[in-house]
Amino acid sequence: MCELLEVSRSGFYKWRKTQAGGPSAAACRRAELDAKVAAFHKASDGVYGAPRILADLRDGGETVSRKTVAASMRRQGLAGISPRTFSPVTTIVDLDAPVPKDLVKRHFDAGELDRVWTSDITYLRTGEGWLYLCAVRDGCSRRVIGWAIDDHMRTDLVEAAVAMAVAMRGELAEQVVLHADRGCQFTSAQLARFAHDHNLTRSVGRTGVCWDNAQQESFWATLKVEFYDRYLWPTQAAAKLAVGDWIERVYNRRRRHSAIGMICPVDYENRITQTAQAA
Repeated sequence: MCELLEVSRSGFYKWRKTQAGGPSAAACRRAELDAKVAAFHKASDGVYGAPRILADLRDGGETVSRKTVAASMRRQGLAGISPRTFSPVTTIVDLDAPVPKDLVKRHFDAGELDRVWTSDITYLRTGEGWLYLCAVRDGCSRRVIGWAIDDHMRTDLVEAAVAMAVAMRGELAEQVVLHADRGCQFTSAQLARFAHDHNLTRSVGRTGVCWDNAQQESFWATLKVEFYDRYLWPTQAAAKLAVGDWIERVYNRRRRHSAIGMICPVDYENRITQTAQAA
């Protein structure tokens, strides 16, 4: 048999001994790791890649490298989701409105909570027509602290989102910079009055320069690629409920953010608060 199969006798007996002894320790470890990687990938709704799954594993007590996690994902045919490049333009500039200065200069994270808030509007397609989502995020923690969805993109939409942020943060002891693009909603007299009444200073980037509001554009990419564009939304009511749930339950409280140490925004804010209290 060995001559026919062109293997050595010693090789055959080694194989038979290995088969009788069951899987090796390395094979068992590999199978155990594959199961955990698959479970964390599924728990992320199939969007996490190797870096975030690595963080999940290490939080669970595993000692493993990113390359090992990536190899496990390749074996199982798993992959994270990467952003696409296209999104429709929502910035409508009012040429007659006075334009606030850019007070941020792309430095969105001032190292403290409630120093810079970023905001923008995006489209959401549904079977009953377009919806418009305005979100306000803290530049330090990346948490969405205010949001509003409606079938219009008037200044009322922005004011509702900013009002939610103000209500969540409470009385603002110091002025907060509210940074956005040059859309007519953000340069309007209506929003200027609201900002003045609530200790907010408006700031806008340049028209057509997405990097001037890059932090908010990054959030839209995450929302669309990891969640919204993966499903069909026959009704506006279903889309509103699902987006609100994703923002509050998944993005703010579960999704790991690479810029804040691979933890979710709410946990990051809690750490900042606890550190400040201890100091």
